[in-house]
Amino acid sequence: MLGGDSASMVGRATVQEQKRTQAGILFLLGAIGFITVVDTAAKYMTAELPPLELVWGYFLGIFVCLVGLAASKGGALPRLLTTRRPMLHMGRTGLLVLSISLLFVALKYMSLADATAISFTSPLFITLLAIPILGERVDRARWLAVLAGLCGVLIVVRPGSGLASWISLLPLLGAVAFAGFQIVTRLLASTENTFATLFYTGAGGLAWSTLSLPFIWVTPEPMYWLAFLVQGALGVGAHLCMIKAFELAEASLLAPFNYSKIIWAAAAGYLVFGDRPSLNTLAGATIIALAGLFVLLHERRNSRGRGSGHGQRQRP
Repeated sequence: MLGGDSASMVGRATVQEQKRTQAGILFLLGAIGFITVVDTAAKYMTAELPPLELVWGYFLGIFVCLVGLAASKGGALPRLLTTRRPMLHMGRTGLLVLSISLLFVALKYMSLADATAISFTSPLFITLLAIPILGERVDRARWLAVLAGLCGVLIVVRPGSGLASWISLLPLLGAVAFAGFQIVTRLLASTENTFATLFYTGAGGLAWSTLSLPFIWVTPEPMYWLAFLVQGALGVGAHLCMIKAFELAEASLLAPFNYSKIIWAAAAGYLVFGDRPSLNTLAGATIIALAGLFVLLHERRNSRGRGSGHGQRQRP
């Protein structure tokens, strides 16, 4: 009887773990969708404004939205903003500003699809960094899923297609910075409340990006100020979803799902810039999606196996 009760408890814990994992994946997919809209708007605006000023405008919009949210918290604000790791917050936002800056500069010279595809090396760096920094165990199946997704990206990019070498390095370096940002997000998620992490993302991002303004400032037209605010609102939604995703699931498990951005980017490129997805894009996107689904199914199978194993050990 005791063994049966224990097996039932393990089974319920396994189901709960699966639900948390699925919720984490959905939050990450939502974050990627919001980020793609921000990237698309940034590419559109690079014709009129310097890329680094667009980074500043993005974080200005985030900060304004967060101040509005903070005002609604009333007397709870000091407690919500309490942090024991201020330097880690600043380092995290520095990595984010660097990542976005490199991407926005690249978008001035590259198509949205090309820049997005190159930035997809980020999940591979996340998996590599998760081992020594987070102490996560990355099994062979997860490695294969990440590598399969990367192969899908290579199909989309078509190496040798003529991208200028120094320009193509920008989203690649941005991918390394973004991987570091996601790893630090995972570290902070274990001790910091969601609003504090989100608030310091906006405040720190605005502080870091302001440093470049004296060298690149161009006075924006009124419609761009509205665009900054809309981008900021989308950014708040994206970061909130990302924080929740890393609270619910491991960084290395979520890594392959970053590849879904190619689907969002292809849709945005078609709707905004009239770029029709090529056969290479469709084939690569299919491989990327299958890699993400494989990780989810693999995790479910492992969870069931652990639950079954625990139940068998309890019966004697």
